Amino acid sequence: MPVLLADHTTLHLGGPAGSFVSATTEAELVEAAADRTALILGSGSNLVVADTGYPGAVVAVATRGIEADAPDCGGVMVTVAAGESWDDFVAVAVERGWTGVEALSGIPGTVGATPIQNVGAYGQEVSQTIARVRVWDRVLHGFRTFTAADCRFGYRSSRFKADPGRHVVVDVTFQLRPGALSAPVGYAELARALEVEVGERAPLAEVREAVLGLRRGKGMVLDPEDHDTWSAGSFFTNPVVEPERVPVGAPSYPQPDGTAKTSAAWLIEHAGFGKGYGNDRVSLSTKHTLALTNRGGGTTEELLALAREIRAGVAARFGITLENEPTLVGVAL
Repeated sequence: MPVLLADHTTLHLGGPAGSFVSATTEAELVEAAADRTALILGSGSNLVVADTGYPGAVVAVATRGIEADAPDCGGVMVTVAAGESWDDFVAVAVERGWTGVEALSGIPGTVGATPIQNVGAYGQEVSQTIARVRVWDRVLHGFRTFTAADCRFGYRSSRFKADPGRHVVVDVTFQLRPGALSAPVGYAELARALEVEVGERAPLAEVREAVLGLRRGKGMVLDPEDHDTWSAGSFFTNPVVEPERVPVGAPSYPQPDGTAKTSAAWLIEHAGFGKGYGNDRVSLSTKHTLALTNRGGGTTEELLALAREIRAGVAARFGITLENEPTLVGVAL
């Protein structure tokens, strides 16, 4: 029986794989990745797959392992296998008193996927704590290790995302600070939930629970019974534009290069697309306008039709073209 990729994506969408293998060891992963046409699959949390599926091989990264060096003056170096659950790793970090990833609690996906997107939320990005990323280079046919400076991290971007399909992440090493308190809280919404000021610290466990609470309120913590979580997370990235192009009243966050980042959610809502916009098959989340959701009977093409409608509406209203955050497989927006 063919494996349906709908069973391996958080959108619960996608047709059959040509073949499917679960790589539980580094050797299995490298062997399977030798086929450059093979699709490398983490948890499917950032993937939109065509209704026709993927005709080639699909390789699920299922490697495991978390190894920590003894703390020193530079902190603790923690190397995590690519197939480990990201949120499970965050839970371990909080439990062991490793500071720097606590605000990234509740994000679905694998550790190996996080440097590709430079995953971030609530004032933290993985680039702030990544020391190095070890990959299998499918062009050079060998292992390579990139330091954080070599990863070319940007807002939801990296050298790995810019050269899709080339680098298969094998493991990621994080440099974390030992301690009972979080990194300085850098996001106003989280600071309010914790009843602290922006820039202050809070107990690690309290930060994790506050973030999980905020994410649940937005349908961003996976729950098979809640169709608001049948999504690929935020479907559109926050646009980065010239400051004068930020609409009046929209949030504006100055960037180091002189541009400004604004809120995709604000643009979507003010272009006339409110929470729940859509139909009983696909719609915006009823809790969060950045998530496009499968209500249980939708198709990938229906979801993309909704995405195109929203993108066109925002462009018509504000002259800003939204860019998709998830990876599209066999489809185009």
